[in-house]
Amino acid sequence: MKPHQSQYWLHAQYEHEAEFVQQTRQICSLYEQAPLLAQAGIQLVSTDEKTGIQALERLYGGSKPMQAGRIEKREFDYKRHGTLCLLANWLVAEGRMIAPTVSPTRREADYANHIEQTIASAPDKGWIFIHDQLNTHYSESLVRLVATHCQLQQPLGEKGKSGILKDKHTRKAFLEDPDHRIRFVFTPKHCSWMNQVELWFAILQRKLLKRASFASLDQLKEKLLAFIDFFNQHLAKPFQWQYKGKVLKIYLVLNLRFILLV
Repeated sequence: MKPHQSQYWLHAQYEHEAEFVQQTRQICSLYEQAPLLAQAGIQLVSTDEKTGIQALERLYGGSKPMQAGRIEKREFDYKRHGTLCLLANWLVAEGRMIAPTVSPTRREADYANHIEQTIASAPDKGWIFIHDQLNTHYSESLVRLVATHCQLQQPLGEKGKSGILKDKHTRKAFLEDPDHRIRFVFTPKHCSWMNQVELWFAILQRKLLKRASFASLDQLKEKLLAFIDFFNQHLAKPFQWQYKGKVLKIYLVLNLRFILLV
């Protein structure tokens, strides 16, 4: 028993369990098919933003290295130089990062420009982007981008009034269309753990950000991009995805007599 410790947890409620199962199994199936999709010229990419990456500069010489019998010591006092946002793409089949974007904001235009930049890295291939349901992930800009690159002639309508652009549901349905060369697959609500790039963010946090000191935003950006290059050259490897899309449930049996009988 450790009464001094606690953790946050989220009780995720799904109104339509069948829909949740269908969504998670679709994503798991795509992860499993990633090598075959790559052979067919389709890039399966897990993408998301890591926001609020702080450029903290440790003062007074920074850290003191570990010695025999003594742990590493990090200076507590620091100076803030602002924050950046990393928009990252995890290429599932190859286990590496492609076409990263580092910017001070994560607005609608930032995300659309990031997707545009990513597609430009292999303009003749098909693309499947897995991401969460943040509102910028089914924006008007993204719909227009897909319509342009897929050379779709259908009218898009007007945002808030009619057609594909009418509301978030119509835009999301358009972006999910499997007939498009560029399409998007959305993780269910409260299921960011279904997005493989989140696993890479944990690696970034552990190997670079946790102990780092940055004298400026420019240095932070430089270090982020340098780490991505290092990772791609020396550490790149596909994740071994074990989850198969089954609903996880915990059943509590309150009848002690039943437990004893079992």
